[in-house]
Amino acid sequence: MCIDSIPPAYRPAPGSAAQSAKGSAKNLFAAAPEPLPVPVYDNHTHFDFGDSPVALGAALDAAAAVGVAGAVQVGCDLPSSRFTVAAVDADPRLLGAVALHPNDAPSLAQAGELEAALSEIAQLAAHPRVRAIGETGLDYFRTGEAGRAAQHHSFRAHLDIAKELGLALQIHCRDAQEDVLAILADAGAPERLVFHCFSGDAELARICNDHGWYMSFSGTVTFKNAHNLRQGLAVADPALVLCETDAPFLTPHPFRGRPNASYMLPYTVRHMAETTGREVAQMCRQLNANTQAVYGSW
Repeated sequence: MCIDSIPPAYRPAPGSAAQSAKGSAKNLFAAAPEPLPVPVYDNHTHFDFGDSPVALGAALDAAAAVGVAGAVQVGCDLPSSRFTVAAVDADPRLLGAVALHPNDAPSLAQAGELEAALSEIAQLAAHPRVRAIGETGLDYFRTGEAGRAAQHHSFRAHLDIAKELGLALQIHCRDAQEDVLAILADAGAPERLVFHCFSGDAELARICNDHGWYMSFSGTVTFKNAHNLRQGLAVADPALVLCETDAPFLTPHPFRGRPNASYMLPYTVRHMAETTGREVAQMCRQLNANTQAVYGSW
């Protein structure tokens, strides 16, 4: 890969370890994709995560150059949620989401700090450019059974905040689909609900269709073994489909192993268009309309 094909903001500095690696996939960002014919938005990203030295404005410039007009910056603890509020004030290309990640709920509860943290999330969520509560939900992959009660309590509290403030809600669901659906049935979902980094299959997609819940697909839908995700995308109502990077995680194929970034969203968008048999421009227009239906105007 020629280093000139990497967006300038992401090129390693002369003399750095990455530069010395001469294009090692472990050290370099991927090449910039062909620009999209119609601008779209990255529905879920974490500009405060990872080791990239790229400044926020430069990262958004690189995204804009390939047709990614803006992004939803997502908090998943108090520091990142505070960063989100500062970031949406700093750059009009960003909207925000704030929340406590389900994996943090047990430790916060054990320390007696969960209620105070939830209260601060509600305060941060009142910012006019914060348009969603997220990411919240349940995660049984990293948290054992002893921590589930705290996760359930936190998830329900986030649902309440979203409904009280009239905000969308981004769900993180890992190895906990049955309980996520049970809590939504019991507590009631907000008007706009998004399954962030959709990890279900055709069955969950049909459930989302029935309830009018949005499904946000990330780079995982491009993975060779992600047949279930592509089956879900194939049956998903086009009016309920979104696209995200979850950067710096979940880099799309064939760049797995390198850090992800918002400028890489077109790789996933094109794969989604191919999977559904739609023209890329048509897919972009639908994604744009769906994004603004969930989060409003930038």
